Amino acid sequence: RHRPHLVRRRRRVGNCAREKWRERAGEVGIAGAVTATHVISEAGLPAKSRPATATDLPRIAVIYNEGIAERSATFETTPRGVDDIADWLDGPFPCMVAEQGGSIVGWIHASRYRARECYAGIGDFSICLTRRARGQGIGDALMGAFLPACAEAGSWKLVARIFPENAASRALCVRHGFREVGTYERHGQLDGLWRDVVIVEWLV
Repeated sequence: RHRPHLVRRRRRVGNCAREKWRERAGEVGIAGAVTATHVISEAGLPAKSRPATATDLPRIAVIYNEGIAERSATFETTPRGVDDIADWLDGPFPCMVAEQGGSIVGWIHASRYRARECYAGIGDFSICLTRRARGQGIGDALMGAFLPACAEAGSWKLVARIFPENAASRALCVRHGFREVGTYERHGQLDGLWRDVVIVEWLV
């Protein structure tokens, strides 16, 4: 009986969220943040962000595995294949890619934070760029498209856990209005070593 009411409420949150996001983008000085779905890289190659499709999954997996191998952004150690990430396209939150020169060079995705219904609008997000695409504003373009899309989907919060030394990811989140909530110490082991993580959150 309560589900129709929940849907209507989420839509109202999503509609007003875009205005709040525009204000927040202005406050933190994100140039063209609301429409920053296209950028020109330092190499002069245009890059655009768009919703991911099934044909993008092999390339998404390659970039994901690149990040896993670097051991700088995730606790994951097992390479992922297409079958492991296929359900990203069917979840409640967007999955988007950045395309440059006809090739996928990055992705951003959120999954359910917890299975309980009270957390249904909280997304646990990740972003990953291939090495050659970093430092060109492509992460900002992905964020610029992803955050409003999450608001449209009914999200009221995004969270992530970032290794403290991952300065680029922390700076990206701060630029887009994320708050660093605090640090979880000894949150997990990676290759036998305890690692801390910084918790960030973005409120619609």
